Amino acid sequence: MGPVLAGVLQLLALIGALALAYVPLGNYMAKVYSSEKHWRVEKWIYKGIGANPDTEMRWASYLRGVLAFSAAGVLFLYLLQRLQGSLPGSLGFSSIEPAQAFNTAASFVSNTNWQSYYGEQAMGHVVQTAGLAVQNFVSAAVGIAVAVALVRGFARSRTGELGNFWADLVRGTVRVLVPAAVIAAVVLVACGALQNFSGIHEVGQFMGGSQQWNGGAVASQEAIKELGTNGGGYFNANSAHPFENPTPFTNLFEIFLILVIPLALTRTFGIMVGSVKQGYAILATMVTIWVGFVALMMWTEFAHHGPALEAAGGAMEGKEARFGVGASALFGVSTTLTSTGAVDSFHSSFTGLGGGITMLGMMLGEIAPGGTGSGLYGMLIMAIIAVFIAGLMVGRTPEYLGKKIGAREMKLAACYILVTPALVLIFTAASMALRTPPNSMLNSGAHGFSEVLYAFTSASNNNGSAFAGLNANTDWFNTTTGLAMLLGRFVPMVFVLALAGSLAEQKPVPATAGTLRTEKPLFTGLLVGAILIITGLTYFPALALGPLAEGLA
Repeated sequence: MGPVLAGVLQLLALIGALALAYVPLGNYMAKVYSSEKHWRVEKWIYKGIGANPDTEMRWASYLRGVLAFSAAGVLFLYLLQRLQGSLPGSLGFSSIEPAQAFNTAASFVSNTNWQSYYGEQAMGHVVQTAGLAVQNFVSAAVGIAVAVALVRGFARSRTGELGNFWADLVRGTVRVLVPAAVIAAVVLVACGALQNFSGIHEVGQFMGGSQQWNGGAVASQEAIKELGTNGGGYFNANSAHPFENPTPFTNLFEIFLILVIPLALTRTFGIMVGSVKQGYAILATMVTIWVGFVALMMWTEFAHHGPALEAAGGAMEGKEARFGVGASALFGVSTTLTSTGAVDSFHSSFTGLGGGITMLGMMLGEIAPGGTGSGLYGMLIMAIIAVFIAGLMVGRTPEYLGKKIGAREMKLAACYILVTPALVLIFTAASMALRTPPNSMLNSGAHGFSEVLYAFTSASNNNGSAFAGLNANTDWFNTTTGLAMLLGRFVPMVFVLALAGSLAEQKPVPATAGTLRTEKPLFTGLLVGAILIITGLTYFPALALGPLAEGLA
């Protein structure tokens, strides 16, 4: 079997598995966030945190809950890292330096999981499990909660109430993420992933020296790392490491975990707004972009330019021989079109255009299908903009799901889509203009610029993957990427929840003969076009200086 055929067959198998999980998981999540009953364990949690899960919140109260919980998470994780040297189970590792501790705390709380450290050489068992793994669960649950609040904004009318943040947070963790992660971890352990709490041990002699590895609860963290679209690896090599991702099957399984919740949330959205066809329209948009990017990535990486690539069957530099070009391309696109950041190959070693595709995937806003929750609310924002454009074209007041899209709604949507590009471009420009930051670049020229552009694209979009080659463990990059992660995560949430509150207060507008049918393929095409055009106009100059210049050289 040739490598191209193998890559296509893996793509088809993945699509089939996702299709099988779509309806049952989407229906289940709709029931979770619509239920009025509380599980016993949830009641214990509510009592412990002093929350009343039956109290409805307006958007400002919901936002305060999101920000307060996340701020507490940043503080707790920062202190845990700073105290690591005094904690049991630290494996002899010292406490993390302040700038790196801030960066890591901001990273995991914002669902980014950018890592400027070597996991197996810096973090002990307590920080990995009680700190990083816990944030993998709750940061993903926060994203889903905000998405559900926006969906309620569309579904409700003449009320500003969006549900209860604490109930949504706890339910997302207890009923969705924990059970799914347990099942996924068992599968990974059965396939050879590491799962223990052993210390550091010597595994052999290599070139006159010894090689040492530390154990850890790798499979369990790997499961939620992918399922919650987090991405932070237990080891520095991330999902290219055989302890995290042992076989081609686990590689495909991890891609499935990355995509399954963001895609199934479109079904949840359709059920909650009373029209599954609307969910299918959003799903079709996501899948169209994802399949297009996968096809383009496979083409760029399989294209034979010279005898070395012909002999290897594609651009094998930086890719695991266990997975090959096709699976690496599929993983690379899936991880950068979501907010996962996990890697099974090194994106800096992709072809020039291939590296640009990974960047462009993040620049779209990671909405195809995006992160757990963040992908859905990002796509709904783009749907509002597409509806507004369509309304201008035909001279009608734009409406979406029975709600008028007026000046207030468009201002909030516009602010949402401007935040991340501003962070990416301003921080990249500052890093290139100042004297010290460019010293962190391994390469010069277009590829070196791509390293910096990728870093801030990844941080601001809460992706977390790295281009490799950039030394990000400096005070400048630890501080600026940390700020980019926090601002890129929580400032857009302000506009999303304010928009949800505005929509919930409206009374429904009845559909007429002139209403744009947003469940039809025509709207899907309009939405895809709006996403690509807006992104292209925003980022094309920066891409031209980096990956496009390198790829066309």
